[in-house]
Amino acid sequence: MSSSTDIAAASRKLGTSERRKFVILISATAAVGGFLFGYDTAVISGAILFVRSQFQLTSVQTEIAVSVVLAGALVGAALGGYLGDRFGRRPTLLATAIAFGVFGLVTGLANGFALFFLSRLLVGAAVGVSSMLAPLYIAELAPEKYRGALVTLNQLAISAGVVVAYYVDYVLAGSGNWRWMFMSAVLPSMLLLVGVIYLPETPRWLAAKNRFAQAEEILRRVEGPYEVERDLAQLRELTAQDKLSLKNLFQQRFRRPLVVGVVLAIFQQITGVNTIVYYAPTIFRAVGFSSNSVAILATFIIGFVGLCFVVFSMLLLDKVGRRPLLFASLIGMTITLLHLSYLLGEPSPVKWQVLLDVIAYLAAFDFGLGPVFWLLISEIYPTTVRAQAMSVATFTVWGFDFLVTATFLTLAEKLGMRGCFLLFAVVCVAALLFAFAFVPETRRRTLEEIEKSWS
Repeated sequence: MSSSTDIAAASRKLGTSERRKFVILISATAAVGGFLFGYDTAVISGAILFVRSQFQLTSVQTEIAVSVVLAGALVGAALGGYLGDRFGRRPTLLATAIAFGVFGLVTGLANGFALFFLSRLLVGAAVGVSSMLAPLYIAELAPEKYRGALVTLNQLAISAGVVVAYYVDYVLAGSGNWRWMFMSAVLPSMLLLVGVIYLPETPRWLAAKNRFAQAEEILRRVEGPYEVERDLAQLRELTAQDKLSLKNLFQQRFRRPLVVGVVLAIFQQITGVNTIVYYAPTIFRAVGFSSNSVAILATFIIGFVGLCFVVFSMLLLDKVGRRPLLFASLIGMTITLLHLSYLLGEPSPVKWQVLLDVIAYLAAFDFGLGPVFWLLISEIYPTTVRAQAMSVATFTVWGFDFLVTATFLTLAEKLGMRGCFLLFAVVCVAALLFAFAFVPETRRRTLEEIEKSWS
């Protein structure tokens, strides 16, 4: 074990600027997994208009084609925590990058619905692993004063992936070339693969495996002398006291973070965001947009606005905290959903007003509930079971994402578009009440301090 003097001397070799650049670089690299998450889930929104025609799909088959990636994400989320804890964060990210590229290519080359279904299922598994592992990786490396912004890089990358998917859909809509819509994901997957090769393992995972010398070496590259000494001391204390497994999350002291993560995961999915992300072109065609290309272009615009609001969120998370942004987000989502349900109840809704409401709704989501959820679940769980605990929350995300997406068209037939969005507004109010009562503030606290607070 190194002395305090040794740690300080080693840490001074890297200045603050160098350490900050290193953290940003590794966070941005890991966030490419978030980009692929966003791209591979959103690209179907434009592609489905052509896939449905190509394979002569019924309404039920169309729902399956859209939602199969979510079924795969369920599997990936369930396995991701175990893989991340068993083999390490870095090797698991490496395998995920390979899966994104291989199965994205196979999707585009599919010559029948069965192969299309299978390849999208396996892409979904990669999405499920990446969705929990990328923010986890960043959180375990980021200093607490920048952690909110750096973890939200992943949400920014997700939103960027959505926007790029919409743009690619728009560019290729004229030719109807849906195959390239999927195969274009190969490029970012190669970027992720090359980047991950040079990434370090996280110090928290190394400490959990009693590899403190390596953990110290990584910490010296991202934190100052005092923080390195403090974090090593806290990690030694916690790993000596708690040899936790997933079942320990059901103990009374950890019950609250488990409930917070799972319930927020449910609310994130049942407040309407995925119906808009996946079915936006379908909604716009229903209210009078003239063509597939115009509907996809409108979808690209709302995605771009959402991306801008994620940037806004990044600037505020470490200054004003997680809770204020979460409250503001849910209030904004409620108001826009109520107005959208009113518009869709009109005999001839004004399509540009519908577009503005959808833009405002996604801006509110991307400002708070979207990034804050992924940030919180990377912060609130104990070190020795963080990956598996995040798997529980992420599995819940994809389970309810699948449920909502697979039933939206059927639900819209029963309740109408107006009824669907009115229901989502009511759920937003429930989410706001839950967040006010149970969600903690984690700003400017180390992961180890947050863990101790549950006791």
